[in-house]
Amino acid sequence: MHTAYIGIGSNLGERDVTIRDALELLASDPDLEIVAVSAIRETDPVGVVDQPRFLNAAIRLTTQLAPGLLLERLLAVEQQLGRLRDGERYGPRTIDLDLLLYGAEIVDEPGLRVPHPRLAERRFVLEPLAELDPGLVVPGLGPVQALLAKLE
Repeated sequence: MHTAYIGIGSNLGERDVTIRDALELLASDPDLEIVAVSAIRETDPVGVVDQPRFLNAAIRLTTQLAPGLLLERLLAVEQQLGRLRDGERYGPRTIDLDLLLYGAEIVDEPGLRVPHPRLAERRFVLEPLAELDPGLVVPGLGPVQALLAKLE
């Protein structure tokens, strides 16, 4: 089994309901086992700042799926919940599921980079990761606590 960390966010519609629905869909997948979910935080948007605030959290799960297949499952859940990927990058979205970490692996292939390429720049990602595992080490980048300290 592999441990993966997923970022989850929403800033359109009933954000808390959408996040709960995403968690239920992930939990119902027989190839995924949700181990823990961080607290949900309300955060300011990054990139395109003229949009509603986000609710963000992180999920720790275990799976035997390879990273690419796990990403496919995440994208399928987004689609089920009405996510359209035809809008502005970093723009508003009903749901966003990002594969942040996949064990100690570094993946760099078309359409998938793990650790998530902007993970170290985003407090709204690092804080939930630190909550789920204060000793977590991000492959190639170092301890999540040290990455978080750099943002202060």
